[in-house]
Amino acid sequence: MKITLDKNLVEFSPDNDQEVKELNALWRVIVDCVKFNKKLVPVGEYIPGESKLARFAIEE
Repeated sequence: MKITLDKNLVEFSPDNDQEVKELNALWRVIVDCVKFNKKLVPVGEYIPGESKLARFAIEE
């Protein structure tokens, strides 16, 4: 998955069918048209160049 950052805009571009499905699922969870939109909140730490995982919680 390609992630592009432009100031305060983040774009996710899936590279394969599995990533398309995962992005669609994430979109449905974060952007709920019936309820309020949720937000991603960082969890733990991410060390650029050392960490292979950045973790976020979905906050309501």
